[in-house]
Amino acid sequence: MTPTPADPPRAAAPVAYFWGDDDLAASRAVARMAAALGAEHGGIVERVEVRGDRNQAGVQIGQLQQLVTTQSMFGGGSLAVVTNAGALAVRNEDRAGLLALLPLVAPGSGVVFVEASPSGAREPGQKRLVDGVKAAGGEIRGFKAPKAGELAGWIEAEARERGMRLGPGAARALATRIGAFVTDNDADRRNQTMIADRELDKLSLYRPDAAVEAADVEALVAEAIPGSVWAFTDAVGRRDVARASELLDRLAETTPEPVLLAVLHRRVRELVEVADRLAAGEKESGLPRAMGIHSYRAEQLAVQARRWTLPELEAALDGLVDLDATVKNAPGHGASEAQRRLAFTMWLAERVGSPAAAR
Repeated sequence: MTPTPADPPRAAAPVAYFWGDDDLAASRAVARMAAALGAEHGGIVERVEVRGDRNQAGVQIGQLQQLVTTQSMFGGGSLAVVTNAGALAVRNEDRAGLLALLPLVAPGSGVVFVEASPSGAREPGQKRLVDGVKAAGGEIRGFKAPKAGELAGWIEAEARERGMRLGPGAARALATRIGAFVTDNDADRRNQTMIADRELDKLSLYRPDAAVEAADVEALVAEAIPGSVWAFTDAVGRRDVARASELLDRLAETTPEPVLLAVLHRRVRELVEVADRLAAGEKESGLPRAMGIHSYRAEQLAVQARRWTLPELEAALDGLVDLDATVKNAPGHGASEAQRRLAFTMWLAERVGSPAAAR
């Protein structure tokens, strides 16, 4: 169960670095830190939001120093909540000034850096700031968004905390509606717990004296399944037309058609290059250096390229040229939105889903 700001305040370090892809958990941790500082020093702590700006870094660091290093004579101090902190640490002199103020934070005040990391990140992005927070005796915490079955369990725990009753399958239905069971690595999960939190509020008002059933979730909660551009292109590379079509339906609602065309064109061109190199006798182990890409990416491209012949890849590129003309309403290619969507679907069926995909 994720603790809430209502939990009893505990002693807090005056500086902290919170990172991860669970925005709700991070915001609750900031609230607990403010409550703990206030309880320790006898006053309400004023939260001040600061978003780092590289062009204003010197000014912002000076404001932070004035805000948190001067002890308040009356009431609580100030908690500076710093996002986009990397912008304040680009230049050496700015970074040095920022790190220098951390040990000087006055009693009752605090500084917390909040980094919204991409889903799947394994460590904080600003290592020097993390080291500076550690050196100042601060707290480093990561918040990973629950996914798949984990989010259903999180929802059940949240419901119990609120005194809500959930019928069989209701937690899983809610997790499914907000995209917990999307397994693509680049799916953005930062807002999922926050969405679940809001939906539980709504459902509790809808069924104040009865259990919330799965049918209630389906009736009241809109689908917010995260699309995955890279998963889409991977499905195309694997010639998995069913999966690619499913992802296309999601992405078409939120991703501009020129963007989809651009990533498709790039992937097919990469596959052409890989297939050409392999056909010429180049070893797969040499692809990362020759193409300037990560070894894992080269490995995946090689697996995908072997599902195609070079003529098939060239035909797929030619099809993208026609598709590009349709999207841009070139002379002789004008089309409605429905016709453009159909053109994408036909490209998948005709250029990606050939019998060779069974190889």
